Amino acid sequence: MAINQSLTINSPRLHKRIEDLSKIGRLGETGVCRLALSPEDLQGVQLVKSWMEEAGLTTRIDAFGNLIGRLEGLDDQLPLLMIGSHIDSQPYGGRFDGVIGVLGALEVVQTLTEQGIVPQMAVEIVAFCDEEGSRFNKGLFGVRGLTGRLEEGELERMDGNGVTRRQALIDFGGDPGQFAASQYAEGQVGTFLELHIEQGPILDSLETPVGIVTGISGPLWLTVEMTGFAGHAGSVPMSMRRDALVGSAKVILALHDLASSEPGAPTVGTVGSLTVFPNSRNIIPEKVTFTVDLRDIDMDRRDRRELQLLALLDRAAQEYGLTYTLREDTNSEARFCADWIKKVMEEQAGEMGLSPPKLMSGPFHDSLTMSYFCDYGMIFVRCKDGISHNPLEYSSPQDISIGTELLYRTAVHIASQGAGRD
Repeated sequence: MAINQSLTINSPRLHKRIEDLSKIGRLGETGVCRLALSPEDLQGVQLVKSWMEEAGLTTRIDAFGNLIGRLEGLDDQLPLLMIGSHIDSQPYGGRFDGVIGVLGALEVVQTLTEQGIVPQMAVEIVAFCDEEGSRFNKGLFGVRGLTGRLEEGELERMDGNGVTRRQALIDFGGDPGQFAASQYAEGQVGTFLELHIEQGPILDSLETPVGIVTGISGPLWLTVEMTGFAGHAGSVPMSMRRDALVGSAKVILALHDLASSEPGAPTVGTVGSLTVFPNSRNIIPEKVTFTVDLRDIDMDRRDRRELQLLALLDRAAQEYGLTYTLREDTNSEARFCADWIKKVMEEQAGEMGLSPPKLMSGPFHDSLTMSYFCDYGMIFVRCKDGISHNPLEYSSPQDISIGTELLYRTAVHIASQGAGRD
């Protein structure tokens, strides 16, 4: 898609960096595995840090493992403009998720300096630590740490190899003893901007390169453990079994039906992880642990689906002679982008000859947490067939460049005007 004006950003530089970063933790031909706080994650952070310093930014890795690069502004009393995302990945991930938001932000600030633009306020680029949550089963760690929203016991969470987040963070270079000193004060950040691939099929179906995000669905993450009684698969009659897997399967199927029950609604429900004990061919399953991911932009509807799910758990446990425990891992309300930022994005897109659609985000992002701390805005970039969290994830260089240019123009407007809340 052609745009009215030539790009200001250095597109070849941006895409070389995306390709170079994708070589760290490479999985097959196109995939990436850079789990949070892993050696691969640290190697990636150090590479991005070197690019930030090359661009003239002062850099640091804070106590939470966040990589932060800073460009000073004319007035250090103004709330700063923060732009960023994450570079950690899922275990079976793609090259663009999070990455274009960090490297796009870096390209924005490097272009600012090359154009001789001195921002009114300081601008910070952030690669937040552990947005994905795949290693310790709870995401948005770095951004929640920076904004003072961590919960009790988070450092004691273990990965699949028994490594605690505390130990992984220390090995990474973080410092739990300095958490308080690394938290940002209320009002320190005025605006947060994030560029991200859509991770859905809407832009691709509309054949348009970018979209303006209106809000982020509220994610509810639960861990369910259903317990029955193990027995010999060949001798215990079906009527006398307390099979935890059968009860769990009934709940999992019902979750799918619940999430699909209102045609056209954006409700989604997923069970993405399941473990069976003792996990033997000829033993009746005694214990099953599975995760629930339930999301909706309409919180009343999401709450109704949650209550229906809890009722289903009760019925399944009673029907199959099981007990169960339920742990809430994440519970966030839907959060909406600031109207004034959306307006700036629309105006800047119009000057580029674009008319981007507005769309909501089903996945959560670092912006979800930042929304409690300051005004935020997001730009989505088209990804082929809506595929993400998969090595086949793909966004074209042209689309990423257009999204980064729109991010640049939005940032220039905010940084030059000292813009903020209406």
